[in-house]
This record gives sequence, C-alpha cells and structure tokens, in this order.
Amino acid sequence: MLATQAFGAAEIFVAPQGADANKGTRSAPLRTLSAARDRARMQAGKEPVTVIVADGVYYLAEPLTFTPADSGAPDTPVVYRSENEGGAVLSGGARLELRWTTYQDGILQASTPEGIAIDQLFVNGVRRHMARYPNHDATKTTSAYQGFAKDAFAKQRAAGWADPTGGYIHAMHRSRWGGYHYRITGKKPSGEVTYEGGWQNNRRMGMHEEHRMVENIFEELDAPGEWFHDATNRILYYMPIDGESPEESVVEVVRLPRVIDIRGSLEEPVHNITLEGFVVRHAARTFMQTDEPLLRSDWAIHRGGALLVTGGEDIIIRDMEFDQLGGNAIFFNNYNRRVRVQGCHIHDVGASGVCFVGDADAVRNPLFEYRQKNDLQRIDRTPGPQSENYPADGVVEDCLIHGIGRVERQPAGVQISMSRAIAVRDTSIYDCARAGINIGDGCWGGHLIERCDVFDTVLETHDHGSFNSWGRDRYWRSDRSVTQEAVDADPNLPFLDAAETTVIRNSRWRCDHGWDIDLDDGSSNYDIYNNLMLNGGLKLREGFRRRAWNNITVNNGFHPHVWFDQSQDEVFSNIFMAGHRGAQTPAENAQGKRIDANLFFVTDARTVDRYARFGWDVDSIVANPRFIDPSSGDFRVAEGSPAREVGFRNFPMDQFGVKKSSLRSIARTPEIPPLKPGDGHESRGRRRPKAADAEFFWLGAKLHGLKGEEYSAFGTRKADGGVALVEAPESSLAAAVGLKTNDLIQAVNGAATPGIAQFLGAVAESGPSPLLVQIVRDQQPVEVAVSPSVKIDFETSDNVDELAVPTTSSLSVTAAKATSNSPLRSLTDGNVADSYGPVFPNGENGGAYKINLGKVQDVKAIRAWSHNKHGRRGAQRLTLYGSTLSRDPGWNVADRERFTPIASVDTTRLPRSEFEMSGVAAGAGSSLGAFRWVVWRVYPVTNSEENTAFQELAVEIGK
Repeated sequence: MLATQAFGAAEIFVAPQGADANKGTRSAPLRTLSAARDRARMQAGKEPVTVIVADGVYYLAEPLTFTPADSGAPDTPVVYRSENEGGAVLSGGARLELRWTTYQDGILQASTPEGIAIDQLFVNGVRRHMARYPNHDATKTTSAYQGFAKDAFAKQRAAGWADPTGGYIHAMHRSRWGGYHYRITGKKPSGEVTYEGGWQNNRRMGMHEEHRMVENIFEELDAPGEWFHDATNRILYYMPIDGESPEESVVEVVRLPRVIDIRGSLEEPVHNITLEGFVVRHAARTFMQTDEPLLRSDWAIHRGGALLVTGGEDIIIRDMEFDQLGGNAIFFNNYNRRVRVQGCHIHDVGASGVCFVGDADAVRNPLFEYRQKNDLQRIDRTPGPQSENYPADGVVEDCLIHGIGRVERQPAGVQISMSRAIAVRDTSIYDCARAGINIGDGCWGGHLIERCDVFDTVLETHDHGSFNSWGRDRYWRSDRSVTQEAVDADPNLPFLDAAETTVIRNSRWRCDHGWDIDLDDGSSNYDIYNNLMLNGGLKLREGFRRRAWNNITVNNGFHPHVWFDQSQDEVFSNIFMAGHRGAQTPAENAQGKRIDANLFFVTDARTVDRYARFGWDVDSIVANPRFIDPSSGDFRVAEGSPAREVGFRNFPMDQFGVKKSSLRSIARTPEIPPLKPGDGHESRGRRRPKAADAEFFWLGAKLHGLKGEEYSAFGTRKADGGVALVEAPESSLAAAVGLKTNDLIQAVNGAATPGIAQFLGAVAESGPSPLLVQIVRDQQPVEVAVSPSVKIDFETSDNVDELAVPTTSSLSVTAAKATSNSPLRSLTDGNVADSYGPVFPNGENGGAYKINLGKVQDVKAIRAWSHNKHGRRGAQRLTLYGSTLSRDPGWNVADRERFTPIASVDTTRLPRSEFEMSGVAAGAGSSLGAFRWVVWRVYPVTNSEENTAFQELAVEIGK
C-alpha cells in the first residue's frame, strides 16, 4: 500500500534531472532506469506498472538488466516507456569533453579519461572511421568494406607501421560467403604481420586474396573523418571533416557491448515486460566474439546484441529505434516464447537486425561444420526437437530495417536458426551486406514471411539471396547419393526437423547480386506463393517438398539447382520472364513432382520445350500476361489475361513493407525495372549452333565448363572456374580411375584448369605421364591420381618432317558442310603444306570431317595435322566420334544410337609452331574402340571464329 501511494498508482517517473533518492513521481523523478527497475520490482506481477522515462540521453555504466523478479503477468504487465517516442535515448557509450590541440597534417589530438577504451567514435551522431587502409568511400556501396586492397597488410605496406598491434584485418571469405576478422598481434622480425582470428564464418576456406582492409593503424590516419586512439598514452587523434568544429561538436564513444539484458531461462523465464518508444544507441562491436557455428550453415554467430533476451515470455519491443550499434541489434537467445518486435526502426548496425537463435542441444543429431556427416543408419528418427530451449511463436512486424552489416559481412535483417514458428510480416528490409531474411536450418519450420519488402541485398557478398535458407539438417549429407538412398527408404526423413511448412507469401523481393528467393542446400517443406520477384528470380536447391505457385519473376525465372530424386517439388501457375536455368537439374532421376502450367513472357516460343523430355511445362504457355501498370510496380494482370489459363490469380501490389506511418514515410522502396522479356535463355533450336554447344569428352566422361550461376551449384568461385564431369558412366575409364559424375576438376598436376581448353591442354602436355587431378567433390577438395590408358598426342614444330606425317591413304574423306580452298582428298595425300587445307568458313561452329574405314576395325589412334596459317589457324579444337553402322551414320553426332564419343582435343592454350599434330592414342595392347566410321567434329579456334587449317587426317588400325 505504501509503495502504491508513493509511486502514484503504479507509475514511476525517470528524468535526466532526477535523483535516485526521489520518490519517483512526476514532480520528483528518479534519475536512472536501474533505480526505476528496482522500485518497479516491488510491485511487478501484483498490479500493472508503468515506468515513464522523460526525454534525454541516459548513458549507462552497465547494461540495464531484467531478471525473473522483474516480470509482470498477463493482466498486470510491466511497461517501460519513453514519454515521447524517440525522446529517451539509452546509450552504451559516453560523451567525452575534450580539449583539442593541433597535432600535424590536419590531425587534432586530445587527452582522454583514464581507463577508457574506444571501440567506436561518433561526432554529432555520425559514425567516424578508425584510421584504415584503404580509405572508406561511401559511394562504393557494393564494394567490399567500401574500399579494399590486395596489399592491405602486405609486408611492404606494414614496413611503414611502427607497431600495428591492436589493429584489425577485415577480409571477405574466399568465395565472398561473408567475411573474416583478425586482430593484429604484431610483426615478425622479417616484417610480416602476425594476427589471430578468422573464425567468423562456418565455411573456413581462407580470406579473399584481394578483398581486404586494415584499420586501427596510426600511420593510416590520413583522411577526413578518421581517428586513432592511443590507449596507452590516452591520446585521441582525429582528422575533422570539412567545415566541422570538434570543439563545438558532441563527441561520443562506445563502451558497452550490450545496452539491455533480459536474463531468464527455460526453467525461470522473464515474462510480460514491454519496452516502448526508446532509442538504443552505442553498443560495441563484437566481431571477434562471432565464433559459434550454426548447424552447418555458412554462419557463425555471437549470442549477443544491444538488446539480448534469454528466456523471455511475452516480451514486447515496441516503437523503438536501434542505431549506431556495433553488433546485433536484438537477439532472442535460446528459450523464448511469444516475443514481439513491433513498429521498430533498426538501422546502421554492425551485424544483424533481429536474431532468433535456439540451443543446439535442443536439436537431435546436430552437426556444425559443413563437412560433418551423420550416419543416416544411426540417427535419431524422432521428429522435432529434444528440448524446449529455443525461440518459438515470435513476431517481427511493421518494422523498418536497413543498413545491416556495417561491420560484419554475414548478417541478415532477420536471422532465424533453431527456432519454430517465427513470423516476419509487414516489414521493409534493405541495404544489407548479405541476406534480408535468412533461415539457417529446417529446425523446426512453421515460419511465416508475409507482406515484406526486401531489396538491395547481398551488396558486398556473393551467391545468396534477399531471402536465403539452408536445410542441412540431420538427413542431409554433402554426398547426396547417401541421402538419396536413405530418403528412398524413409521418405519422411527430410521432415524430422523441417516438421512444419514454412510459408513465404505476398512479399516483394529484389536482389541484384543473387537470387530474389534462394532456397539453398537441403531447404525443405516450403510453400512460396503470391510473391513479386523483381530481378533475381527463384532458386530451389536439393531439398524436398517445395511448392511455388502464383509468383511473378520480372526479367528472370526459375532456377532449379541440384535436385534429389522424387523431391516432390512443384512449380506451377507462375509468370516467368525467362526460361528455366537449371544447374545439374533436371535429370532423368531428378524431375520433381510437377513443373507445369506456367506462363512464359518471353520472345522465343520454344522456351517451354527446353525440358520437355523431362515432362516439364507440357501445359505451360508463352504469352504476354498483360500487366496493368508495371512501370509503377503494379504487376496485376488485366481482365482476360492469358495468365488466367494457367491458374494465375492477382494478389495485392500495395501491401508490401512497413505500414506504420512514421516509418513508411521514410522507408525506401525498390526500383521497378523496365520489362525485358527474355529470349528463352538457352532455348533449343537456334538458327545455328554456338561454340557453347560443343561436346567434349575425356576418358569416357562428358566435360562441361562452368558458366553463370553453375558456380553456385558446385560451391566454387567463378575466379577458380573448373571443368565438371557431368556424365561419368560406371563403365567409363574415368570411373575406373576413381572419378565420379559431378566431380569438378580445378587443377592438373598443380596447374589450374578454369576451363575445358586449359584442362585438355594440361592433359596433352603431360603426355603418357600420370596425372594428379585436383577436384571438388560434394563441395570438398579431393585429389585423384590418374594413369590414363588413353593419352592425348600433341607435337609442334617449325619443321614438318619432325612430325612424322602419314603416308598417302586411299580412305575417302567427306565433310558435313562445304569447305573452301583445298579439296577434301588433300586430307589423306600424305602432304602437310603451307596452306589453308579444306577449311570451314569463319564462323562455322561444329563443322565435321568423316572417314569411312570400310569395315568395323579396332582403332589404335586418331590424329590430325594442321598448319598455323597466318599465325592463327594451327590450333585444334575438336571431338572425335566413332560409329559401327554399316551405312553412313550421317552427321548427328549427339545421337548415341549412331555415334560413340571417343575423346576430345583442345590445343588453343598451348604453344604454337608452324605445324602441329594432335590426336588421341590408346595404350599398349588396347584400342580406342572398334568402329567403321570416324568423325572429327571441329570448332573455331580464334576469337574471330576462324577454323583450323587441317592438312592431314589419319586413323591407325589395330591394338
């Protein structure tokens, strides 16, 4: 009763001019929130309590902490409220009163208080940059760290640093899957920088060779807005920006990594507390504590934030602003139920906006590093979690989130991991270094993403999406065949963790540096409908039961990557503006359940036929959907649109993103692109074949040079490239030496092979010698020793007599198309001359020569001689085929009933001489096969599409 009377009907007031000895009334307010909390604790749970905080900045000496003792109850909540929304600022920093003097070169200096550590510096509310190299350039929004340099911490650069200890190295992941951070520990006597760190990414593959930056190095203080704090001598150095007067400026530094800490547990939660209307600022960077891997996702996480909630129930974060934070803004850790973030503005934070992350001990058979694998015969087959220590039924709604990842490069506007039934709705998210929304695993599904507006994402990274997910759950292995066998035996396996369907609907997405919606490795049990995708399209990779319908992909389409057999995936009633862009999908045994009844707004009517042999798009159509007003972002279709024929139905185009008026008035919206109907993207039936249609083979395996987004499917970088064995039958020589379908060859004997020409050239140069082949298999590096039984012959000389020209042959040569210059009979006359030979015209891709051996015979070797006419036409780029038919088999070498691929040759990257001999030969006692017909299918060898000047063709019979 006394407490109630003293506090004026359960209202407690706080003001900057108050005193903690006061009664806490409006006329006699308290000074600190911690004192108000202690007073409120006396009534909490007994009656409603409201703590009203007056406008002002409250610099906290320690985090404002709430425990179960501070809890309210459903009918007696505890509310902490800023008297005016945005008026009360809770700061984890301090304001410095400094006396500036001139140092040198435009740099000022000032003494700082004893014992202070400065993690970040703000001048008049604007973050300033630690002294760094290279300098920060705010205009480089998509450049790593807004400025990077290969020599960031090179020995030559470090030679100018007296003592870099305490500096930091920031470097992008080798494949730009986020970033790494290192603390510099000093220099070796030889001058190299020493450092520790690099644990901030769960795919530890090393730092990028160019995308690097260093900071907190005194000698790099050379640009306006940069600063350096000499903590030992307590001196702050600062170079003001033009027009700035530090003496008249508000200078604030960051001290605390956490501003508010709600600290409960599964057994004893904190509940029924609302925080409303505050601004939370100045939390320290935590990138060196971002070290916990998350369930084989690409993430590592720091379980902390400016506002950390552990063990919360019915906690409401309403109408708050989070700004100038070095790490995560809001973090819901382990057990949380019915927590809500509503009407908040979260911006310019070092890591993620809102995180929901559960306890790994709640997961059955958890694995952490990407390469780890479960024994699928021994895993726990019990569905769902094994404890309740995780977030569930949480909500992020009506929020504006932007400026995500100002320090770290593996963040998200909203991050969800080891959680269930999290809803993100009516929220605008943009300006993100990586994902807008990320779901890191399938545990335990049931999430709802709706009416969101997510764009300008993946700005500094690679291979990701505005929405991104992984599902590397207990069923998933990187060696997919093992997972496939286990799921074939138990189709419920993918849903042990992804037990409830996750829904993505009625949202707008745009990613200019990846996919709009990217369901990556293992992501399963999704419904995706009524989404407007403005640039990157939809990607589904190796999961089960994904259903996508009634979506629109502007200027893009559907990207099926690496599917399982019987995946039960369905993609129907969508409007696509490009043909499907498959990467290892579809395949004979990976066709999905239903990919059909879609509308393609493209210029090539044959687009729908691209995957017809897999049963895809049998009832799809090519037509103009007749969008109502696409230039203004209204992609509804007009009455009578042909989209109706495939079942498409309009959905609202004015409900995307934040609704709160004060936030909507400042929120950006994505740029609406002009319509560019696609040409079908690699649709069949071109007017003439392109060089990209060429088939190449080695040891019976079909080769494929990666392009476009296929690098993502193989988990490698475009810079590294590679040659994929897209078909390596068990009967092939490739399989016999230990190679497999979908192996990606990246080097031979230590020489990089980014493309087919480099690979075949490296094999040719090795001759009959053994090969050490470096491959990526299931996204892991493997080495295979190969002793080829079929070798590529390659010799060059300026003296034709040194090339062992064959004698005249009576075998006749025919050509698929007309040749120029010499007659075809010159190819078997035993004469290698300084001439064009019977050459195909420039631009002729896929010309072919054929020899009739008269009967089926064992073929020991096949070779060709050429002349380097005008220094350009000596290289050979071809694939050899054989046929056993008694009649002329024609020229369709892709017909496997008529032709057998033998091998390929590509010498375009090898040294040139006047004359060249290339070919393939079988080892002792063996043959290349028995054939009656041999075909050389040849391709241009110069950028201007000039064909080889062939002089002689020869087939050696026998074993």
